[in-house]
Amino acid sequence: MSPLPASIPALVRTRVRAAVRRPARLTAEEREERALLLRLCSLLLQYPDAELTAFAQPSAGVIEALPPSPAAAHLAAFTTWLTGQEADAVEQHYVETFDLRRRSSLYLTYYLHGDTRRRGMALLTLNQRYRAAGWDIEGGELPDHLPVVLEFAALMGPGGGEAPLRQHRRGLELIHRALTDAHSPYRHVMAALLTLLPPPTDADRAAVARLVAEGPPEEEVGLDPYGTYGEGEFAPPGTFVPPMAAPPTRVPPADPTTTRREGTR
Repeated sequence: MSPLPASIPALVRTRVRAAVRRPARLTAEEREERALLLRLCSLLLQYPDAELTAFAQPSAGVIEALPPSPAAAHLAAFTTWLTGQEADAVEQHYVETFDLRRRSSLYLTYYLHGDTRRRGMALLTLNQRYRAAGWDIEGGELPDHLPVVLEFAALMGPGGGEAPLRQHRRGLELIHRALTDAHSPYRHVMAALLTLLPPPTDADRAAVARLVAEGPPEEEVGLDPYGTYGEGEFAPPGTFVPPMAAPPTRVPPADPTTTRREGTR
């Protein structure tokens, strides 16, 4: 039930709600802290190679020094788990979580557009946004990979820098739900990120429920987190999909009316 009187015109009520959700203007110190939180989320959601594993302990110290906040608390919970694990176990968990489960893929345009041509256009538009800001992606990763989107947000700040995160809010909610259902410690990183964004609307919650039940646009299957990739299903970039077996070659029968004999080629 809306807390605003029904006598207020719908347009006015919509603008009031938008103003309530809009973050207050940040001080320089708050912007710096926000950028650091976004960059930490970006780093901690990347593949845990040797370099990132070595950063685990220092990152815990950086997070501990941050001003108290829900985001800092969630990141502290994650680094507590991370620093207590063997490197091989973290790598295995990362692959199982983000590479083998469609519901927790880190490629955001998948949730908005599915495996369609619109997704290709969305990737192009996102890449053009980066280039217009003077930023080129390094490492060959796609522009909708969440760590890339987070790094751009940290560099460019609130407003245009965080616009892709707001655009893909529903996908972020779905990833967080999938990680929570799987009891993955990475749910803490997603929870930290979500605390930095405006709260979801009723429309956002309804859209996430539809995604869970129906899957992305033009997909015939739901988002089964433990499903395998089969014919007609979308696999996130970087996932190995065995090729489908080729149908047997059918040779047309010889025409009995033809008398010409073909020579050896």
